[in-house]
Amino acid sequence: MADNDQHILSAFDRDLEALQAHFLKLSGLAEQALTEAARALEDLDIAAADRVIAADKAIDGLEEFIQMEAASLIARRAPTASDLRRVLAVMRAAQSLERVGDYAKNVAKRTRVLPRSSPLDGHAGTVRRMTTQVTRMLDEATRALVGKDAQLAEAVRKRDIDIDQMYNTLFRSLFTYMMESPANIGPSMHLHFIAKNIERAGDQATSIAEQAHYLATGSMPTEPRPKAGLESEG
Repeated sequence: MADNDQHILSAFDRDLEALQAHFLKLSGLAEQALTEAARALEDLDIAAADRVIAADKAIDGLEEFIQMEAASLIARRAPTASDLRRVLAVMRAAQSLERVGDYAKNVAKRTRVLPRSSPLDGHAGTVRRMTTQVTRMLDEATRALVGKDAQLAEAVRKRDIDIDQMYNTLFRSLFTYMMESPANIGPSMHLHFIAKNIERAGDQATSIAEQAHYLATGSMPTEPRPKAGLESEG
């Protein structure tokens, strides 16, 4: 009986490792989509934006595959306690990554309609810097979840306020820019919604970090996530 139990345990471990490998691949695709969307914006590269939009199908497909494999793993292995929490955490985190892919696609769609003569006035560079921070958060949050690293997860949570502050600064700059000329209103609104999508991707990274914290400690963080307020969310 003991040998059979060990065989079942090993089979579950192998299935879980495969599931986590797919999850890490999904994280990489989501991070790549955000990075390439920000680069397409900065260069006003419509072809690159189109590639980001097209690549979202792969993200959606892999997320759906992870959900199906996780459900199958639960049905076949009937994991309990911490093993079940781990599978459920991967399922929830995969949903967050799929949303990140959607945000990258939204950025690319907005980039496609920005006039090529639009003076971005450094704002696209701010979006790129935001994106760099968010992709780092996503990478660390997914590693924290797979590694059950509560310390790394908490570090990711604390950095969410940095993304909020960058977004708030950009919003105020764009508002001033719009006040200078009616011609700036359209491009500025597009850039505002682009920045908002990046900020929401940061929220998803924080959500994954909270799942990692729960997996590592058995409880959700007791302190509310730090946020930098803004009078208008746009």
